[in-house]
Amino acid sequence: MTVGFRIAPVTQRVGPALIARAAALPAANIGDVMSRMQTMRGGFRPFGGRKVIAGPAFTVRARAGDNLLLHHACDMAAPGDIIVGDGGGDLAIALMGELMIGHALTRGVQGIVLDGAVRDVEALAAMDIGVWACGATPSGPYKDGPGEIGHPISCGGQVVMPGDLIVADADGVVVVPRAEAAEVIALAEAHNAKEQKAQAAIDARSYDRAWVLEMLRAKGCAGA
Repeated sequence: MTVGFRIAPVTQRVGPALIARAAALPAANIGDVMSRMQTMRGGFRPFGGRKVIAGPAFTVRARAGDNLLLHHACDMAAPGDIIVGDGGGDLAIALMGELMIGHALTRGVQGIVLDGAVRDVEALAAMDIGVWACGATPSGPYKDGPGEIGHPISCGGQVVMPGDLIVADADGVVVVPRAEAAEVIALAEAHNAKEQKAQAAIDARSYDRAWVLEMLRAKGCAGA
């Protein structure tokens, strides 16, 4: 195979039971328990009608301004997959729009995460699919290649491996390495339960804030 212009099948994916558990959790909680090191950079905005997604990554690397490999990904991805596209962060030319994403939806793809731009924003908002991208522009793409499918990519400052668990909501996108997904989701569930308990204390006006002053003093803050 030629590096930079090649296609490989995605054969390993995180399981459906774990995906369902992940979908019930805030992306922020999942990111917190991975030392806050696995969240994609800020700037990814939800454009699609579905506002929460969780599923396995179907990885695509596209040349800036060119969507040939993304087109093929829409034909290859399995139902439930999330197409994760490395468009190099370029926002000058949209890499996906209404027709492509609509086709992906008919094939059961539940989401798109694109480090690049989309177009047809109003149409995307009406679709039952999750779409996270860094911007929008009416400028359309070329279809020449090269690119890669089914190989490791960089998206939003994170390495994404084929089959990794992707979770996205209104806050943005988090990447959970497939091999650690079971452990991470269990930790995130416990973290979420702890936050719910804290929220209950806030609502009851009994939230213990002593730790703030203690930390300030421990760090030598004058006047604390």
